[in-house]
Amino acid sequence: MRSISRVAGPALLACLFLAGCSSDPLGVPDAPSSGTAAPDASASGAAGGGRSLAVGAGPQKHYTVQRQPAAGSCRYRYEKGEPLEDPKCTPGAISPAVTQANLKSTICRKGGYTAGVRPSAYVTGKEKKLNAASYGYAGSMSDAEYDHLISLQLGGDPNDYRNLWVEPADPGHKKGSGVNNKKDPVETKLHTAVCAGKITLAQAQQAIVTDWTTALSALGLS
Repeated sequence: MRSISRVAGPALLACLFLAGCSSDPLGVPDAPSSGTAAPDASASGAAGGGRSLAVGAGPQKHYTVQRQPAAGSCRYRYEKGEPLEDPKCTPGAISPAVTQANLKSTICRKGGYTAGVRPSAYVTGKEKKLNAASYGYAGSMSDAEYDHLISLQLGGDPNDYRNLWVEPADPGHKKGSGVNNKKDPVETKLHTAVCAGKITLAQAQQAIVTDWTTALSALGLS
């Protein structure tokens, strides 16, 4: 057998020597401990176009604290003063447990869905602090929401780091008054439209990851 030095280039040998080269722009060296895979280019929210969405691990009996992007590696964007996520750090991830075919037994079922799949405050509290460092968020933690980019009521993955970010308060928010942002009503309207059959699940998911501030108008729901 030929030695590795004859078949591998100098760059590869240097990479191996230095414990591996990472192509992850977020600075997350390993896959999250829940078993969440890296974004799959073939994974999509379903038919309906738009960019491919990563598929997370889905609901778990026991959630664990997930690794977050490296401190200071994420940057907020703003649209008319409203905060938007960094798509490199928080591209969104969907749950494999929610599909267009099973809406009536999942997100659209009577009695609710989200409470049964939401991670505990113990887990999300620790993740929120780590994610705040990722985004360089230095404001009041009580005024910021640890938000699912694709909400649980729209089939977002419950605890995939790609679907969670510390969302700052809206412009004009009174400091110390708690979480109250304009993204939540948008998610609720999208959920209502999905369950009423006005739009597909994939359309709602794509609209929210593209820009939550224009999601309703983009789908003719504003």
